[in-house]
This record gives sequence, structure tokens and C-alpha cells, in this order.
Amino acid sequence: MAEAVGDMAVDMLKLQAERDQKPGLACPPDSHWMEEFEAEFPYTETDDQLRAIAEAKDDMQRPRPMDRLICGDVGYGKTEVAMRAAFKAVDAGRQAAILVPTTVLCEQHLRSFSERMAEFPVSIASLSRFRSPRETREVLSGLANGTIDIVIGTHRLVSKDVKFKNLGLLVIDEEQRFGVETKELLKHMRLEVDVLTLSATPIPRTLHMSLVGIRDISNLETPPQDRMAVETRICRWDGELIRSAIIRELNRTGQIYFVHNRVYNIKSIADKIHSLVPEATVDIVHGQMNEDDMEAAMVAFVEGRTDILVATTIIESGLDIPNANTIFINQADNYGLADLHQLRGRVGRYKHRAYCYLLLEDGRTLTPQASRRLKAIEEFSELGAGFKIAMRDLEIRGAGNILGTEQSGHIAAVGYELYCQLLENAVRAIKRQPIREHRHVEITLPVSAFLPPDYVPDGRPKIEMYRKLSSISSLEELNELKDEFSDRFGPLPEPADKLFRIRELQLLAMRWQIHDIHQEPGYVILGYRNPKLISRLARLTLTPLRILDADEACLVVPPNLKGTNGLLRFLKEILQASPI
Repeated sequence: MAEAVGDMAVDMLKLQAERDQKPGLACPPDSHWMEEFEAEFPYTETDDQLRAIAEAKDDMQRPRPMDRLICGDVGYGKTEVAMRAAFKAVDAGRQAAILVPTTVLCEQHLRSFSERMAEFPVSIASLSRFRSPRETREVLSGLANGTIDIVIGTHRLVSKDVKFKNLGLLVIDEEQRFGVETKELLKHMRLEVDVLTLSATPIPRTLHMSLVGIRDISNLETPPQDRMAVETRICRWDGELIRSAIIRELNRTGQIYFVHNRVYNIKSIADKIHSLVPEATVDIVHGQMNEDDMEAAMVAFVEGRTDILVATTIIESGLDIPNANTIFINQADNYGLADLHQLRGRVGRYKHRAYCYLLLEDGRTLTPQASRRLKAIEEFSELGAGFKIAMRDLEIRGAGNILGTEQSGHIAAVGYELYCQLLENAVRAIKRQPIREHRHVEITLPVSAFLPPDYVPDGRPKIEMYRKLSSISSLEELNELKDEFSDRFGPLPEPADKLFRIRELQLLAMRWQIHDIHQEPGYVILGYRNPKLISRLARLTLTPLRILDADEACLVVPPNLKGTNGLLRFLKEILQASPI
């Protein structure tokens, strides 16, 4: 297993090594124009945004191709990061290409980029099926001779007839929406130009590559001012519920999306909605419509002349309509986690409370994976949940073969966490970096340590708290989490307090490379990895600590210790000495 994972790590690093050996396209430091462009941003940047922008610009100034993932929820400012990177590339005398998954998003980005850069001599064009053959030829000619600085396009951008005079930056918006062939072409483009990938929920392999250090990652976690989380509900198709939710939205002069991803019967679904709410205006949008009809329907919805837009997932990326704050997703069990999160991101983009209804067919049973996906999307409904959703997707689906098209079987064989550890250490070994040890201390003591149901309610909050507790790696983090518990749930009851004390012992024991602590009558047995450290511990402690063999030591428990509190206190006093 370790050999197979090592082979994968070699392949990944070979790709990275090829990138590192390419002659750099290092951009110069920020010019006066760049500073002016940044100053014209009409909003106040979040700290995360400023950090991501600085990291991207720093990458672009280095003499090696950038490969950075910007992970941030819908509306958290990823597009502004991309605009500044594109402007920096153009300011350095190079071209920038923005690759987007849909024609709708292409048109919206064209409008946004053109408005943002209107005061500067930057030539911007788009390539999509909305362009006529003559317009397409003009754009291709402009890219080849360098008269077009920034091009925004769908997968048409990676066609063989698209030639750039001096491409410096490629921005990929929502990489998970592109097919395998497109990604293979992008893989080769990555060898030569700076690449910036934007995603609310990166596909497992993209996120995984960032987590193990093959790609750089910047996280946007700070929500825009006044943004509220979208309330998410899972329910069976219910005409009364659908009507009441639509009426509630109409009563506050809002608009509604109804997503149905089947073109063959989308008209009958729209008729069904109209019969439920005859007083509302309903329109349809899907990818098989001709460009004029689609554009007319979109414009009518954007201008508020349509109350309900029944659409396929063509609206998944890009439509930014602050007035639309209720969305229904029909047959929600058929969607992936990233799709559900992206669709939910179409609403709640302004100050109003938004609602997302995940509709299931009556009488249809869910597969275990669909059930887990729906629970995850309902569980992670708070602001900035995109990264958590991507992590959960990584757990549910696995990382996949990071370079190819097939899923990797290694994860199924050893489990996700062990696979990650093997891969990370294989990468570190090839890079000649020290191997990172992932250790767990097994503590078996007669202590009742848990989160009582009357303290932390069962379900999502409890799972999340246990996750946080198990992922902590320092005593400082443990104290911060303890304060968080007290703030959220009140003073710690005795079982919860003991749970924290056990975790504290585990952290202290890790420093001494102890992997096991269990009790026998009159003794506590310590299993360890490093004999030198245990010999030092035996010299430091006044309590007799007898080394039994190369793997275990016996700690004599004083006879006057009372109860489990005394035992925990005694062990803490022993282990909190510094091993250095």
C-alpha cells in the first residue's frame, strides 16, 4: 500500500517539478495603475480577501508558475481576487484568460470585469455560444495578435484554434464543473502559466492536492457585512408547503428559483408550479433553448418581471440577483454536494433571510450516499460552510486518483485518514522533509468522560464538538475550546470536564511519545516509543517509575489517591514536565 501511494506521490511531484523548472513569468511589483485599480474597489475588503490577494500577487512575482486554490463561499469575494490578479497580469504586459462553466456566468463576468476596469485601457472580450461566428473570429484574431488583454469564456477557450500571443494567467472558476478532457488540457497549460482556481466547494482531488501541499490554498472565511445564513430544509414534495413558501417570498416582493434538472419535463413542472400559485408569473430557462430566448428569460428575471424562474442547473454559477431569496431544488437526492451548495448560494446574497428547500419524490427511498449528502448540506448551512462541505465530500467520495480520471482504490483499502497520512509522508519523503508523525494516545482509565445530552444536544452540535476536540493539537487550543464550550453551553458538567482532562493527558503524553496509558491494580502502565524519553521521565518524577522493557513502563500509584479526580491530577503532574 505504502509503495502504491508513494508511486502516486512521485507522479504528483513530477508534475510539480516540471512546473518549477519552467522559465518563470515573474510579474514586476505593483505599479501606480495597480494601486489605483485597487483603490477603486467600492467595498471594504475582508482580512481574508486581503491575505488571498497578497498571496496571489506574491506568487505571480515569483519566477515559477503559480498554482493557487482560492476557496471561499458564494459571494465572499473570490471574483475580486481574480480581477486583481488579471489586472496585474495585464499591467505586466501579458494576457489573462478566465475559464467559466456556463454561458450565463460568462456574460455576468464580462459585465463585471468591464464595469470594474472601465477607467483603464484594458481590452476585454468573451468566447461562448452567445457570440456569432463573426464575433468569435474577431476574438480569436485579437487573442492571437495581442489586442485583447482579458478573455472570459466557457470550455470553448481550451479549443485547439484558440491561440494566445502572450498568456500569463489562467483563472478557472468552479473547476468541478468541467469534464475530464478539459482538465487534461488544463493540466498541460498549468506547466507554463500562472493558474488561479476559484471554488466554493473544490472537487475532492483539488482540495486534497492543496491539503497535502501540492497546490497552495487561500481560504476566504469572513462573510460580507449583514450576510445571513440560508435556512435549509429537506422535505417531500408538498403542494401546500411549496405554495406557502412562494407566497411568503412574494409578500416581501421577492423572487423564487425552482430548479428541476430534466429538460424533457421541465414544462410540465412549470405548469404544475403555476397551477399551485396562479397569481405568480413563471418562466423557464434551460441549456437547450436558443440564445435569444434564454437571454430574454434571464433579463426578465433580473429586471423583476418574472416571479418564479423554473430552471436547470444552468443557473448554478453566476446569477447574482439580490431579490431572489427562496430556492426549491427538486429531486435533490440526484445532486452532488458541491452542486447543492452552489445552487443554495444563488439565494441569501443580500440582507434578507433566505430559504432553500430540498425536495424529494414521494415514496422514493434514498441511497446511503444520497442520505449522507443531504444530511451534510443541511448540517453545514452556516456562513462559510463551503470548505467544510468540500471536506465532507472528500470523506464521502474519497480523493480520487489525483492525476487521472479514475477513482483510487487505495482509500477504500486503508480508510481516508490513513491514506492521507501515507500520501503526505510520501510527498515529504520525496521532498526530503522530515516525516510528520500522526499519533494517537489510547487512554483506558475508569473515568466516565463524555458530553451529556442535557449539556450538548444530540445530533449535529455534538458531532461537531467531538470533532473539534479530537482535532486539537495543543494545550492553548484546548483552553480556547474549553472557553467556547462555556460560552455556548454553560459551565462544564463533571463528565464533560473529565473529557477535557483526558484530552489534556493525551496531548501531554504525545510529547513523551507515549501511545498507551492503562490502569492495573496499584499501577498505571505506560506504553511508549522512545526509551530515552521515558528514562528521562523516570529521573524527573519523584514517584517510582519502573521501566519494564523496551515498550512499557510501570508507574506506581500512591495508595492515598482518592477517586478518578485524584488519578487524573496525579498523571497530569507527572506528564506536564518538559521532555526537553
